[in-house]
Amino acid sequence: MDEENPRIIELRVSNHRAYVWNVDDLALLRSKHRVCGVLSGTLPHVSQQNVFLGLPLMLIPEEVVLLVEKQLAVLVDDPSAHRKPSRGALENWNTERKASVKTQLAAETRGAKEDLATSRSRSMSEDAVRKRKAREEKRAAAALAKHLAEGDIEGSSELPTPEMASLSQPPSTPQPELTSLSQATYIATVPGWGFAVASHMVQHAARAGIWSYPANAHERAKCNVFRDLWEKGHFMGGGIKFGGDFLVYPGDPLRYHSHFVASVIDSRSAPIAPMEIVAHGRLGTATKKAHLLCTWDEEKQEVSYYSVEWAGFG
Repeated sequence: MDEENPRIIELRVSNHRAYVWNVDDLALLRSKHRVCGVLSGTLPHVSQQNVFLGLPLMLIPEEVVLLVEKQLAVLVDDPSAHRKPSRGALENWNTERKASVKTQLAAETRGAKEDLATSRSRSMSEDAVRKRKAREEKRAAAALAKHLAEGDIEGSSELPTPEMASLSQPPSTPQPELTSLSQATYIATVPGWGFAVASHMVQHAARAGIWSYPANAHERAKCNVFRDLWEKGHFMGGGIKFGGDFLVYPGDPLRYHSHFVASVIDSRSAPIAPMEIVAHGRLGTATKKAHLLCTWDEEKQEVSYYSVEWAGFG
């Protein structure tokens, strides 16, 4: 990938959720941009299970805002991205499809006739070989009877035998294997597909009605905390299972356990209940993590972090 002109990733938005459908984009997000997302699609051969999932990759809203603000991705309105083809284009496509079907049927019929002719020719040639072999064996037997009658069997090296007669036959020509045309696969593409709306800014996507995050102070604080942790080199994931907003990893989650559970507080003056602090400390320590209380200062445009851990007494 060109460092000066990085690849722009297409985030397909449907029902205000962003998805990545290109496997190359998925690899680029994880290896280059430290964005993991969550696989949400079933695998073709194991569609009944829900442990190992595949494309599409669904991104959390903070990941989407980060990628768009960093100019690494664009938001594409997926429902309107597939433009309806014109009537003329549909008629042309339908005409071409019918012509293709006729060509396939003609080729299949011609192949069937050739198979039948080849089979008949092969059966006739095999009958001729059998008759010729029978004549040679009959001739050899007659010669053998003649030699026996004359008493000149000893010392004769030119006596024909059925085995020698069969060796003198010319080898039969192998028949080529014919491939059935009915097993061929034909793919037709409907014309007229393309992007309808592609937004390079979150504000533009919001005005177009395809994206609505962040919509309040708490969501803006979460986006800013997420970006600050990302800029510090961390990987992030959803932290709802551990009582927070994000899980903070020192490296790829496939290789490392998370070190922190981050909870976002709108501002430094926002109240927090003491029992909530105790719960965060106990849960974080029980899961071998430290709990981060992250506050966003709108005036200073900076994030403050407070680490909470449970400590034993006595």
